[in-house]
Amino acid sequence: MAKRKFHLTDAQEQELIQAYQQCADGATRTRYQAVRMYGTNYPLSEILKLTRCSTTSLMEWCQVFTQSGTAGLVDKRLGGNSTKLTAEQRSEIELRLHQYTPRDLFGTLTHTADGQFWTVEDLHHALQQGYGVE
Repeated sequence: MAKRKFHLTDAQEQELIQAYQQCADGATRTRYQAVRMYGTNYPLSEILKLTRCSTTSLMEWCQVFTQSGTAGLVDKRLGGNSTKLTAEQRSEIELRLHQYTPRDLFGTLTHTADGQFWTVEDLHHALQQGYGVE
């Protein structure tokens, strides 16, 4: 079995504990905890089970901690999706969907026979026509 090369000093362990206690972000707290556990010789299988991270992620976090300290472990993901419309535009669309039927906007070029109800295809057409997005 390979020997662990990553070990924490008492000061580093205390730094991770303090950062963990002050942090509200779950992903960042998990990183602090995982690095602290690995650096204090917890069994790898137990760390992976408790934190639900991969071995690769854990090793990357340990390397980042060595290079940048606790600041490097802060979760930098932005989240959200790649929305193409602003909140104001989405509100406008919602209003239009409640005010008009597809037939009102597209005449007979709707995806249902009577054009009374919105379909995904009709919404796609409205977004493409009104905002130029796919």
